[in-house]
Amino acid sequence: MSQPVSAPLAPMTPDAVTHAFNYIRYVRALQTGAANAAPAFGEYAQLRTALLDVADRIITPITALPSPDEGDPSSDSFALEALGRIFLGVLHTEDDVCPSQAPGIAAAIISFTEEILTENPEDVVDTLEQLRAAALDQARGAHPVPGVRTTAM
Repeated sequence: MSQPVSAPLAPMTPDAVTHAFNYIRYVRALQTGAANAAPAFGEYAQLRTALLDVADRIITPITALPSPDEGDPSSDSFALEALGRIFLGVLHTEDDVCPSQAPGIAAAIISFTEEILTENPEDVVDTLEQLRAAALDQARGAHPVPGVRTTAM
């Protein structure tokens, strides 16, 4: 079997990263009963796009087939890769059969983080914060602020 070729993801902007992870934090607070009122999150389409970008960046690397340097894929590798594609496909679907709205996408990211990326449910917030920091660093690298040095002297 040959490995599917996936197109590289376009870099997110720092604002999109911040916006998406603020919403994920809000949904996590709702899940734990720590949120009182919903802050304003702006236009739904932009929020949904940012959340889907975050989901792609978290799920794809974890479920991708191993690179040639990492060895031959196993049957488990192919199953995980297929499940990742299906999961992301469902999140990207927005129709009458499978509406994927912002709360559901955020909850799916949280669930994936809790079930796959952490061993302890209490670590979810810390793991999401690490993912946010990495995404923000990448976004700032792709979209530097004019006049601001990003490298040490």
